[in-house]
Amino acid sequence: MAENLLEVHPWHWAAFLALVVILLILDLVVFHRREHKPTLRESAVLSAFWIGLALLFNAFVWWWGWQLHGNSEAGVKFLTGFVVEKSLSVDNLFVFAVIFRFFGVDIRYQHRILFWGILGAIIMRGVFVIAGVGLIQLFEWILLVFGGFLIYTGIHLAFSSSENVHPEKNLVLRFGRRYLPICKATIFDHFFIREEGRWCATPALLVLLVVESTDVLFAIDSIPAVIGITRDPFIVFSSNIWAILGLRALYFLLVGVLDRFHYLHYGLSAVLSFIGLKMVAEYVAHHWFAYHGRLIDPWLSLAIVGGLLGLSLIPTLLGWKPRSQPDNAILQESEGDVTQMSNRTGVH
Repeated sequence: MAENLLEVHPWHWAAFLALVVILLILDLVVFHRREHKPTLRESAVLSAFWIGLALLFNAFVWWWGWQLHGNSEAGVKFLTGFVVEKSLSVDNLFVFAVIFRFFGVDIRYQHRILFWGILGAIIMRGVFVIAGVGLIQLFEWILLVFGGFLIYTGIHLAFSSSENVHPEKNLVLRFGRRYLPICKATIFDHFFIREEGRWCATPALLVLLVVESTDVLFAIDSIPAVIGITRDPFIVFSSNIWAILGLRALYFLLVGVLDRFHYLHYGLSAVLSFIGLKMVAEYVAHHWFAYHGRLIDPWLSLAIVGGLLGLSLIPTLLGWKPRSQPDNAILQESEGDVTQMSNRTGVH
Protein backbone atom coordinates (compact mmCIF):
# COMPACT_ATOMS: atom_id res chain seq x y z
CA MET A 1 0.00 0.00 0.00
CA ALA A 2 1.46 3.34 -1.08
CA GLU A 3 1.98 5.85 1.69
CA ASN A 4 -0.28 8.90 1.75
CA LEU A 5 2.12 11.83 1.67
CA LEU A 6 1.26 15.37 2.69
CA GLU A 7 0.89 17.84 -0.17
CA VAL A 8 3.74 20.14 0.84
CA HIS A 9 4.47 23.23 -1.25
CA PRO A 10 7.50 25.54 -0.99
CA TRP A 11 5.55 28.01 1.09
CA HIS A 12 4.83 25.28 3.65
CA TRP A 13 8.57 24.70 4.07
CA ALA A 14 9.21 28.45 4.23
CA ALA A 15 6.50 28.92 6.88
CA PHE A 16 7.82 26.06 9.02
CA LEU A 17 11.42 27.30 8.82
CA ALA A 18 10.25 30.84 9.68
CA LEU A 19 8.45 29.42 12.73
CA VAL A 20 11.63 27.63 13.80
CA VAL A 21 13.69 30.82 13.43
CA ILE A 22 11.16 32.79 15.49
CA LEU A 23 11.22 30.17 18.24
CA LEU A 24 15.02 30.11 18.29
CA ILE A 25 15.15 33.89 18.61
CA LEU A 26 12.53 33.72 21.37
CA ASP A 27 14.60 31.11 23.17
CA LEU A 28 17.84 33.08 22.94
CA VAL A 29 16.57 36.64 23.46
CA VAL A 30 13.65 36.12 25.85
CA PHE A 31 14.06 32.83 27.71
CA HIS A 32 17.82 33.10 28.14
CA ARG A 33 18.64 36.78 27.78
CA ARG A 34 21.21 36.51 30.60
CA GLU A 35 23.73 33.84 31.49
CA HIS A 36 22.56 31.96 34.58
CA LYS A 37 22.20 28.52 36.06
CA PRO A 38 18.71 27.27 35.10
CA THR A 39 16.59 26.14 38.04
CA LEU A 40 14.76 22.83 38.02
CA ARG A 41 11.40 24.63 37.91
CA GLU A 42 12.48 26.82 34.98
CA SER A 43 13.75 23.80 33.03
CA ALA A 44 10.54 21.86 33.74
CA VAL A 45 8.35 24.75 32.55
CA LEU A 46 10.40 25.22 29.38
CA SER A 47 10.40 21.47 28.66
CA ALA A 48 6.61 21.42 29.02
CA PHE A 49 6.41 24.47 26.74
CA TRP A 50 8.44 22.84 23.94
CA ILE A 51 6.65 19.51 24.19
CA GLY A 52 3.31 21.33 24.23
CA LEU A 53 4.22 23.23 21.04
CA ALA A 54 5.29 19.97 19.40
CA LEU A 55 1.96 18.36 20.28
CA LEU A 56 0.09 21.38 18.92
CA PHE A 57 2.01 21.01 15.66
CA ASN A 58 1.20 17.30 15.77
CA ALA A 59 -2.50 18.21 16.00
CA PHE A 60 -2.07 20.45 12.95
CA VAL A 61 -0.41 17.62 10.98
CA TRP A 62 -3.20 15.31 12.14
CA TRP A 63 -5.85 17.75 10.83
CA TRP A 64 -3.90 18.35 7.61
CA GLY A 65 -3.62 14.63 6.85
CA TRP A 66 -7.30 14.11 7.66
CA GLN A 67 -8.32 16.89 5.28
CA LEU A 68 -6.19 15.39 2.49
CA HIS A 69 -6.71 11.66 2.95
CA GLY A 70 -9.50 11.22 5.46
CA ASN A 71 -7.37 9.35 8.01
CA SER A 72 -5.03 9.97 10.94
CA GLU A 73 -1.97 8.33 9.37
CA ALA A 74 0.11 11.51 9.06
CA GLY A 75 -0.55 12.56 12.65
CA VAL A 76 0.26 9.11 14.06
CA LYS A 77 3.51 8.88 12.07
CA PHE A 78 4.57 12.35 13.20
CA LEU A 79 3.90 11.42 16.83
CA THR A 80 5.80 8.14 16.47
CA GLY A 81 8.76 9.92 14.87
CA PHE A 82 8.73 12.58 17.58
CA VAL A 83 8.66 9.97 20.37
CA VAL A 84 11.55 8.05 18.79
CA GLU A 85 13.66 11.18 18.26
CA LYS A 86 12.93 12.53 21.73
CA SER A 87 13.92 9.23 23.27
CA LEU A 88 17.14 9.05 21.27
CA SER A 89 17.95 12.61 22.33
CA VAL A 90 17.74 11.65 26.02
CA ASP A 91 20.50 9.11 25.48
CA ASN A 92 22.47 11.73 23.53
CA LEU A 93 22.20 14.19 26.41
CA PHE A 94 24.53 11.99 28.42
CA VAL A 95 27.21 12.51 25.77
CA PHE A 96 26.74 16.28 25.93
CA ALA A 97 27.12 16.13 29.72
CA VAL A 98 30.37 14.19 29.33
CA ILE A 99 31.66 16.77 26.82
CA PHE A 100 30.85 19.71 29.09
CA ARG A 101 32.41 17.99 32.08
CA PHE A 102 35.53 17.15 30.08
CA PHE A 103 36.04 20.80 29.12
CA GLY A 104 34.99 22.12 32.52
CA VAL A 105 32.19 24.29 31.10
CA ASP A 106 30.28 26.08 33.85
CA ILE A 107 26.57 25.29 33.71
CA ARG A 108 25.80 29.01 33.19
CA TYR A 109 27.42 28.90 29.74
CA GLN A 110 26.23 25.49 28.58
CA HIS A 111 22.98 26.85 27.17
CA ARG A 112 24.75 29.21 24.76
CA ILE A 113 26.86 26.38 23.36
CA LEU A 114 23.85 24.07 23.12
CA PHE A 115 21.87 26.80 21.34
CA TRP A 116 24.39 27.19 18.54
CA GLY A 117 24.90 23.44 18.50
CA ILE A 118 21.17 22.93 17.94
CA LEU A 119 21.15 25.58 15.21
CA GLY A 120 23.86 23.67 13.38
CA ALA A 121 21.99 20.42 14.02
CA ILE A 122 18.87 21.81 12.32
CA ILE A 123 20.89 22.58 9.18
CA MET A 124 22.57 19.18 9.21
CA ARG A 125 19.28 17.34 9.77
CA GLY A 126 17.86 19.11 6.72
CA VAL A 127 20.79 17.93 4.62
CA PHE A 128 20.46 14.37 5.93
CA VAL A 129 16.70 14.28 5.26
CA ILE A 130 17.14 15.49 1.68
CA ALA A 131 19.95 12.99 1.11
CA GLY A 132 18.13 10.07 2.72
CA VAL A 133 14.77 10.57 1.01
CA GLY A 134 16.50 11.35 -2.29
CA LEU A 135 18.51 8.12 -2.13
CA ILE A 136 15.35 6.10 -1.49
CA GLN A 137 13.60 7.69 -4.48
CA LEU A 138 16.56 6.87 -6.73
CA PHE A 139 17.51 3.51 -5.26
CA GLU A 140 14.71 1.93 -3.25
CA TRP A 141 16.98 -0.94 -2.27
CA ILE A 142 18.75 1.53 0.02
CA LEU A 143 15.91 0.73 2.45
CA LEU A 144 17.61 -2.62 3.03
CA VAL A 145 20.83 -0.78 3.87
CA PHE A 146 19.06 1.61 6.25
CA GLY A 147 17.16 -1.25 7.85
CA GLY A 148 20.28 -3.38 8.27
CA PHE A 149 22.16 -0.42 9.71
CA LEU A 150 19.42 0.21 12.29
CA ILE A 151 19.42 -3.46 13.30
CA TYR A 152 23.21 -3.37 13.68
CA THR A 153 23.02 -0.11 15.64
CA GLY A 154 20.32 -1.52 17.91
CA ILE A 155 22.33 -4.64 18.70
CA HIS A 156 25.50 -2.60 19.23
CA LEU A 157 23.67 -0.18 21.53
CA ALA A 158 22.43 -3.05 23.70
CA PHE A 159 26.01 -4.10 24.45
CA SER A 160 27.62 -0.67 24.72
CA SER A 161 27.55 2.06 27.32
CA SER A 162 27.18 5.81 26.93
CA GLU A 163 29.93 6.15 29.51
CA ASN A 164 32.52 5.03 26.97
CA VAL A 165 32.80 8.55 25.59
CA HIS A 166 36.22 10.06 24.97
CA PRO A 167 36.00 13.67 23.72
CA GLU A 168 39.79 13.91 23.55
CA LYS A 169 39.73 11.44 20.62
CA ASN A 170 37.38 13.59 18.54
CA LEU A 171 38.98 14.29 15.15
CA VAL A 172 37.45 17.77 14.89
CA LEU A 173 38.88 18.66 18.30
CA ARG A 174 42.31 17.48 17.21
CA PHE A 175 42.03 19.59 14.05
CA GLY A 176 41.00 22.65 16.05
CA ARG A 177 43.83 22.26 18.53
CA ARG A 178 46.36 21.95 15.75
CA TYR A 179 45.27 24.60 13.27
CA LEU A 180 43.24 27.20 15.18
CA PRO A 181 44.83 29.97 17.26
CA ILE A 182 43.44 29.28 20.74
CA CYS A 183 43.38 32.07 23.34
CA LYS A 184 45.16 31.58 26.64
CA ALA A 185 42.17 32.64 28.72
CA THR A 186 39.50 30.16 29.73
CA ILE A 187 36.43 31.85 28.25
CA PHE A 188 33.04 30.26 27.53
CA ASP A 189 30.77 33.27 26.94
CA HIS A 190 32.36 34.14 23.56
CA PHE A 191 33.60 32.02 20.68
CA PHE A 192 36.25 34.53 19.54
CA ILE A 193 38.20 37.28 21.30
CA ARG A 194 41.06 39.61 20.41
CA GLU A 195 44.25 38.64 22.22
CA GLU A 196 47.64 40.25 21.65
CA GLY A 197 46.36 42.04 18.56
CA ARG A 198 44.82 39.05 16.77
CA TRP A 199 41.54 37.17 16.79
CA CYS A 200 41.72 33.88 18.67
CA ALA A 201 39.23 31.08 19.20
CA THR A 202 38.15 30.45 22.78
CA PRO A 203 37.69 27.03 24.37
CA ALA A 204 33.94 27.54 23.84
CA LEU A 205 34.47 27.17 20.08
CA LEU A 206 36.29 23.88 20.58
CA VAL A 207 33.39 22.62 22.71
CA LEU A 208 30.93 23.71 20.00
CA LEU A 209 32.93 21.89 17.33
CA VAL A 210 32.86 18.69 19.37
CA VAL A 211 29.11 19.03 19.98
CA GLU A 212 28.42 19.65 16.28
CA SER A 213 30.56 16.75 15.09
CA THR A 214 28.94 14.48 17.66
CA ASP A 215 25.48 15.46 16.42
CA VAL A 216 26.46 14.30 12.93
CA LEU A 217 26.88 10.81 14.38
CA PHE A 218 23.53 11.12 16.12
CA ALA A 219 21.83 12.08 12.86
CA ILE A 220 23.21 8.98 11.14
CA ASP A 221 21.07 6.94 13.55
CA SER A 222 18.05 9.18 13.92
CA ILE A 223 17.23 10.06 10.31
CA PRO A 224 17.04 6.42 9.09
CA ALA A 225 14.96 5.63 12.19
CA VAL A 226 12.30 8.19 11.23
CA ILE A 227 12.50 7.22 7.55
CA GLY A 228 11.67 3.72 8.75
CA ILE A 229 8.43 5.16 10.14
CA THR A 230 7.51 7.38 7.19
CA ARG A 231 9.04 8.48 3.91
CA ASP A 232 7.24 11.82 3.98
CA PRO A 233 10.12 14.36 3.95
CA PHE A 234 8.10 16.99 5.78
CA ILE A 235 7.15 14.66 8.63
CA VAL A 236 10.69 13.26 8.86
CA PHE A 237 12.23 16.74 9.07
CA SER A 238 9.61 18.42 11.28
CA SER A 239 9.45 15.58 13.83
CA ASN A 240 13.25 15.70 14.05
CA ILE A 241 13.31 19.47 14.53
CA TRP A 242 10.59 19.51 17.17
CA ALA A 243 12.46 16.82 19.10
CA ILE A 244 15.70 18.81 19.20
CA LEU A 245 14.15 22.27 19.72
CA GLY A 246 13.43 21.42 23.36
CA LEU A 247 16.71 19.59 23.85
CA ARG A 248 18.35 22.38 25.87
CA ALA A 249 15.55 22.64 28.42
CA LEU A 250 15.38 18.85 28.68
CA TYR A 251 19.13 18.70 29.25
CA PHE A 252 19.00 21.05 32.23
CA LEU A 253 15.96 19.21 33.58
CA LEU A 254 17.59 15.77 33.42
CA VAL A 255 21.30 16.55 33.83
CA GLY A 256 21.22 15.58 37.50
CA VAL A 257 19.51 12.23 36.91
CA LEU A 258 20.80 11.13 33.51
CA ASP A 259 23.04 8.54 35.11
CA ARG A 260 19.99 6.83 36.62
CA PHE A 261 18.58 5.75 33.24
CA HIS A 262 20.52 2.49 33.43
CA TYR A 263 18.24 0.53 31.12
CA LEU A 264 17.14 3.17 28.61
CA HIS A 265 19.69 2.04 26.04
CA TYR A 266 18.03 -1.39 26.00
CA GLY A 267 14.72 0.23 25.11
CA LEU A 268 16.34 2.36 22.42
CA SER A 269 18.14 -0.73 21.15
CA ALA A 270 14.84 -2.58 20.83
CA VAL A 271 13.16 0.39 19.10
CA LEU A 272 15.94 0.79 16.51
CA SER A 273 16.00 -2.95 15.86
CA PHE A 274 12.21 -3.03 15.50
CA ILE A 275 12.21 -0.16 12.99
CA GLY A 276 15.08 -1.75 11.07
CA LEU A 277 13.32 -5.12 10.90
CA LYS A 278 10.13 -3.35 9.81
CA MET A 279 11.97 -1.60 6.95
CA VAL A 280 13.57 -4.84 5.75
CA ALA A 281 10.33 -6.83 6.06
CA GLU A 282 8.30 -4.24 4.13
CA TYR A 283 10.87 -4.11 1.34
CA VAL A 284 11.03 -7.91 1.07
CA ALA A 285 7.24 -8.25 1.14
CA HIS A 286 6.80 -5.59 -1.54
CA HIS A 287 9.59 -6.56 -3.96
CA TRP A 288 9.96 -10.30 -3.42
CA PHE A 289 6.38 -11.36 -2.70
CA ALA A 290 4.46 -8.56 -4.48
CA TYR A 291 2.55 -7.79 -1.29
CA HIS A 292 1.40 -4.17 -1.40
CA GLY A 293 -0.54 -4.06 1.82
CA ARG A 294 0.61 -2.65 5.16
CA LEU A 295 2.51 -5.10 7.36
CA ILE A 296 2.18 -3.05 10.54
CA ASP A 297 -0.47 -0.39 11.13
CA PRO A 298 0.88 3.05 12.20
CA TRP A 299 -1.08 2.85 15.44
CA LEU A 300 0.47 -0.54 16.21
CA SER A 301 3.95 0.86 15.45
CA LEU A 302 3.33 3.72 17.88
CA ALA A 303 2.13 1.28 20.55
CA ILE A 304 5.19 -0.97 20.10
CA VAL A 305 7.61 1.97 20.26
CA GLY A 306 5.91 3.39 23.35
CA GLY A 307 5.74 -0.03 24.98
CA LEU A 308 9.42 -0.82 24.44
CA LEU A 309 10.52 2.55 25.81
CA GLY A 310 8.11 2.29 28.73
CA LEU A 311 9.43 -1.15 29.69
CA SER A 312 13.00 0.18 29.72
CA LEU A 313 12.00 2.91 32.21
CA ILE A 314 10.22 0.61 34.67
CA PRO A 315 13.44 -0.58 36.39
CA THR A 316 14.50 3.06 36.89
CA LEU A 317 11.13 3.94 38.42
CA LEU A 318 11.44 0.93 40.73
CA GLY A 319 14.95 2.01 41.76
CA TRP A 320 16.73 -1.00 40.30
CA LYS A 321 20.40 -0.55 39.51
CA PRO A 322 22.85 -2.92 37.76
CA ARG A 323 25.26 -4.51 40.23
CA SER A 324 28.26 -3.48 38.14
CA GLN A 325 27.01 0.07 37.69
CA PRO A 326 29.33 2.47 39.58
CA ASP A 327 28.22 5.85 40.77
CA ASN A 328 28.77 8.18 37.84
CA ALA A 329 30.75 11.23 38.85
CA ILE A 330 30.84 12.61 35.33
CA LEU A 331 27.41 14.18 35.58
CA GLN A 332 28.05 15.96 38.88
CA GLU A 333 27.89 19.63 38.01
CA SER A 334 30.75 21.89 39.01
CA GLU A 335 30.68 25.61 39.38
CA GLY A 336 34.07 26.15 37.83
CA ASP A 337 36.14 23.04 37.30
CA VAL A 338 38.48 24.56 34.76
CA THR A 339 41.88 23.86 36.25
CA GLN A 340 42.80 21.40 33.50
CA MET A 341 41.55 23.46 30.56
CA SER A 342 45.04 24.41 29.40
CA ASN A 343 45.95 20.78 28.74
CA ARG A 344 42.58 19.94 27.23
CA THR A 345 42.48 22.76 24.72
CA GLY A 346 46.16 22.70 23.86
CA VAL A 347 46.88 26.12 25.40
CA HIS A 348 50.34 26.44 26.93
